[in-house]
Amino acid sequence: QVQLVESGGGLVQTGDSLRLSCAASGRSFSWFSVGWFRQAPGKERTFVARISNGDSTYYSDSVQGRFTISRDNTKNTVYLQMNSLQPEDTAVYYCALGFGATTSVSEYPYWGQGTQVTVSS
Repeated sequence: QVQLVESGGGLVQTGDSLRLSCAASGRSFSWFSVGWFRQAPGKERTFVARISNGDSTYYSDSVQGRFTISRDNTKNTVYLQMNSLQPEDTAVYYCALGFGATTSVSEYPYWGQGTQVTVSS
C-alpha cells in the first residue's frame, strides 16, 4: 500500500511562486512515474506534469516553461515548482504514482488527497 501526502499549497497573487511537495510512504517509489494533476471547481481533473523513473519530464502546454517537476528518491518526495502563477492555475493539485509514460488519470492507481492552490488577480 502506498500513501501520498501533498503539501505546499496556499493563497498567492498573480506572478508569485509556490513549491508543492508530494511525500510517499509505504513503499519505495523510485521505480514509479509520478504525475501532478489539478482539478478546478466544476471541471475535470487534468494532467499538469510528469516525471518518469528515469527522470524524464513532460508538461502540459499550459504550464510548460513556468512549472518544473523534480524528484528526490532518497526522500521519496516529488516537487512541483510553480512560477509566474496565474488565476487560471487555481485548482486542487494532486500527485499520483503510475507506470510508464502516461498523462492519463486512469493510468495512475495511487493518489494523494490534494492541496489547494489559489491565485488571486
